[in-house]
Amino acid sequence: MSTATTNKSKKSTPQTSDGVAIKRRSNWGTGTIWSVVAWVAGIVFFFPVLWMVLTGFKQEADAYSDPPKLFFTPTLDQYRGVLESGIGTALLNSAFATIVSTLLVLLLGVPAAFALSLRPVKKTKDVLFFFISTKMLPVVAAIVPLYVIVGDIGMLDNIWTLVILYTAMNLPIAVWMMRSFFLEVPSELLEAASMDGASLWTSVREVILPLVSPGIAATSLICVIFSWNEFFFAVNLTAVQAQTIPVYLVGFITGQGLYWAQLSAAATFAALPVVLAGWFAQNKLVRGLSFGAIK
Repeated sequence: MSTATTNKSKKSTPQTSDGVAIKRRSNWGTGTIWSVVAWVAGIVFFFPVLWMVLTGFKQEADAYSDPPKLFFTPTLDQYRGVLESGIGTALLNSAFATIVSTLLVLLLGVPAAFALSLRPVKKTKDVLFFFISTKMLPVVAAIVPLYVIVGDIGMLDNIWTLVILYTAMNLPIAVWMMRSFFLEVPSELLEAASMDGASLWTSVREVILPLVSPGIAATSLICVIFSWNEFFFAVNLTAVQAQTIPVYLVGFITGQGLYWAQLSAAATFAALPVVLAGWFAQNKLVRGLSFGAIK
């Protein structure tokens, strides 16, 4: 009987090995298909950006050609013209409003999110709803009273007006995002730090903040993107001195038509700072965005 069992096990071993090999080939084929799909999707999404950059190296006649020219003589005339037309002021205004408003959002939002997560109050849900309810008002409905108020206090065409508005615009999102990151931190860490004699500020600075630094990076980048791309407040409340980069790009839309090559060159300059910020912060950004995704 033992001999029969041994023979049976020997016969079943090749079948098991064949099954494992078939399963591995199937998994490899499925992974390859999904890799191809991901590459195709990435190329499709990246192609408009690539075409914008290439169009900036064309002459206006080549940019308007139909069908579009894939092979052309590259030139830096459009990028040179954009630099000479005063894009530097718009870039500096956008950078100032974006950086200062993001710092203010973090300065106000991180303590608020900490208080609503690890040290909640009685009406935490009401406070959170109040924060997010400020995003429910359409900006079109608020622009008239804002314009009147800003005009009465003499803050039209002032970059600090945009700083204040961008801070108020991004603060509710930052509080909600940072609260979700703080909720992933075990409260026992604060208790252990307090038992070791650390003050609340020391515990937050040396224990909590290093743990949620990916979340802070993700929140900061989202606030930077929203502030950098904001157009409605900027176009209605600024003119020349506080003109930001989205408003500057509108200047290429004239009664004579669109200057595609110049507009593409200017749009490349406008997109470059945000792309570089996302590139340098990509590691912490991925960690931050997935921080609360897996329980």
